[in-house]
This record gives sequence, structure tokens and C-alpha cells, in this order.
Amino acid sequence: MTNLLYKTKGDKVIWTIVIFLSLVSLLAVYSATGSLAYRERGGHTEYYLLKQLSVLVMGLLIIYFAHRVNYTIYSRVAQIGFLISIPLLVYTLAFGSHINDASRWIRLPIINLTFQTSDVAKLALFMYVSRQLSRLQNVIHDFRKGFLPIIIPVGVICILIMPANMSTALLLGASCMILFFIGRVPIRFLAAMIAAGVVMIMLMFLIAKLPGMEMRAKTWSKRIDSFMNDDHTEVPYQVQQANIAIAGGGVLGKGPGNSTQRNFLPHAYSDYIYATIIEEYGLFGAFLILASYMVLLLRSIRIYRKCPYAFGAFLAVGLSVTLVIQALTNMAVNVHLFPVTGVTLPLVSMGGSSVIFTSLAIGIILSVARNVEEMEGKQAEKDRLEKVIAAQNEAAA
Repeated sequence: MTNLLYKTKGDKVIWTIVIFLSLVSLLAVYSATGSLAYRERGGHTEYYLLKQLSVLVMGLLIIYFAHRVNYTIYSRVAQIGFLISIPLLVYTLAFGSHINDASRWIRLPIINLTFQTSDVAKLALFMYVSRQLSRLQNVIHDFRKGFLPIIIPVGVICILIMPANMSTALLLGASCMILFFIGRVPIRFLAAMIAAGVVMIMLMFLIAKLPGMEMRAKTWSKRIDSFMNDDHTEVPYQVQQANIAIAGGGVLGKGPGNSTQRNFLPHAYSDYIYATIIEEYGLFGAFLILASYMVLLLRSIRIYRKCPYAFGAFLAVGLSVTLVIQALTNMAVNVHLFPVTGVTLPLVSMGGSSVIFTSLAIGIILSVARNVEEMEGKQAEKDRLEKVIAAQNEAAA
């Protein structure tokens, strides 16, 4: 154990945030899955606690081993991951498991485990885009040579994700926009990207008007109409229950395990876990969660500014941006600032593949941080030796 801790490098603040969010996840999931345990597991409430604990432990191990890998290796992995993610998304649309009226999951045979292929695609896309941005900095202002090689992969992945998971596709596109802006992509190209995205979304909504077409677009329209409608009788059930939970939390909350709305709130352990946290820990707990993600972003920006190589800098800030945007979206949905989506709270919501891929993303960020830390250490040692040599020369003179 001591040897393991000695080999743990990278940003200590990010490590602290990971541990904190993992502990919050255990408490919140254990509290929020009481009704689910009685309904699905005959009252064995410890089942989901142990399941989440095992997933989080696996996630921590993934973070540890991923951060020990030199981040430059992820540049090579990015190409393979991107090429694999495309057929995976196509397969998911055609043959994926249908859960909650959407085909987002692939069920692995024998072990009977499901995972969202969009999680694989998001991680692979950000690594690939970071690689392309770093390679094309000299021609980034050229539309054909600089912009097309990075926008085409983003467009392909977003289009393949969009039919089953509109919210994830939009968040992925927004995160890529931020990364493009940081990567010095001209504003006129970003404006064209936004216009193309709006046209694509309008086309997807028009599908809902066609008879016999997929019903998923109608679900999107209904959610947006419910969000925009001022008539409180049209507020979705889950939004009503989330509002009650938030109102009951107050400043300090009802205390751990004392939530009442967890018994009525759909997906209180995943999509609406933030509302459950607010009910039990109040606005104080809600602020700590929000602050944790913002500190994660700030520390990643610090890594970005210190990393001397473009790929590592883009990789760290890009992965952190997508995690923070996902977290902010989940919180906004829980407090009814955004329409209802299926976005989870990273590292906190109950899950398997989502926690694993989030952990891998954090591990890659910490890999960049470790590299920056080692370079700073070498530079500090070099400066120290130069001072010693200078002092010796001065004494000899």
C-alpha cells in the first residue's frame, strides 16, 4: 500500500475531488436505492451499496493505472478508439438493447453486462480531436487543411449518437466547440459549425411529424414543450418530485438517509441524484458538489497552461470540460433550469460503464498532470544544481 501511494502522482487536488465525489456517491446511492432494493432485491438494501462500491473501487484502479501511463501513448490509442467507436455506434442503433425507449446500450454476451457505446465514443473523440488539433496548429486557419479534418469526426460521432441520445450529442458538440475555441479555430468556422448543428436538430425534429417514423423525436418535442410551458399542470412528474425534494432540503438538509422523495422520484439514484443530495444535505451540500466540479475544471486549466506540449494541454482541458458540462447539465435539469434529459452526474450517479469511462478520462487528465509535475521537478533540480555550481564558482574565485 505504501509503495502504491508513493507511485501515485499527478494533481493532489484532483485526487481529493475524486475521493470526495466517490464517498458522496456511496452515501447518496445507498440512500436513493432503498425502494429499488425492496422492489427488485427483496429488501436487501446492501446489494446496490456493494455494487456501487465495487464499481468505484474499479474506477479508482483505472484512474491509478491510467495516470501511470505516459499520456503521449493516448495519441496512438486515439485513432484506434475513434475507428472502433463508429461501428459500435452503428451497431447500437441497429441492434442495441432498448431501455427507456432508446437504443443506447450494447449487452455483452456471457457476462450479461450492458454499456453505453456513446461513453466509448465520447472519450475516443476527445482524444482524437486533441491529437488533430495539436498536429494542425500551423494550418488551423485553413478550412480544408485545418478545420475539415477535425469537424468531420465530430459531426460523424454526433450524428450517430443523436437518434438515440439527443442530449449527449448536443453536450458533446458544445464541449468540442469549447475545445475548438481553445485550439485557436477561427470564429467564422465555429459559427458555421453552430449553424450546421441547428439545421441538423431542426431536421431531427421534423422526423417527428412523419407518420411511422421513430418516436424518439416526439419525446424530445414533448420535453421541450413541457419545459417552456408556464402551465404548472403540464410539468412532468419527475420535475414535480425534484422540486419537492429541493424545497424540503432547505439550507442544511434533512440529514443522510432521511430523504422522503427518493421513494417517489424516478431514477433518484442516477438522473435525479442531485435532487436527492439537496434534500438530504441542503444547499450547503449542493454547493460543495458544484464547487468540486468547478475546482476540477480550474485545476485542469492550470495543467493546460503548464503543459508545454499541445496534445497534453488539449487533452487535459478537453476531457475536463466535457465532464464539467455533463455535471452542470445534470444539476440544471434537477433544479429545472434545463429540459429533462438522461444525463447522469459524473462519479456520483449509480452506474457501471459511465463510472468506468469517467474514471478513465480523469486518469488521462492526471497522466498529463503527472508529466507536468515530473518536468517541473526536473527543471527545479536543474535550477538548484546551477545555483550550487554558480555558488561554488563564486567561492573559488
